[in-house]
Amino acid sequence: MLLHELRQAREMTQRAVGEALNVKQPAVARLERRADMYVSNLRAYIEAMGGRLSIVAKFPQGDVTITNFSDMDEEAPSV
Repeated sequence: MLLHELRQAREMTQRAVGEALNVKQPAVARLERRADMYVSNLRAYIEAMGGRLSIVAKFPQGDVTITNFSDMDEEAPSV
């Protein structure tokens, strides 16, 4: 699912997400269009909508949840 589709499914506007991230609406629009971004920015975007980001590596033998990103201090998003 694309980020803007996720936001719309959560019935949130770019402005509302921007307020939660402490950035303006155009910064949210740019973030949603990015093909590549920092995990911290993606986490902040997901958390602004009330979610929690999990990163899972999928292998034929089974899935592995990557946890080292959750140990990082929360930083202000540099959207």
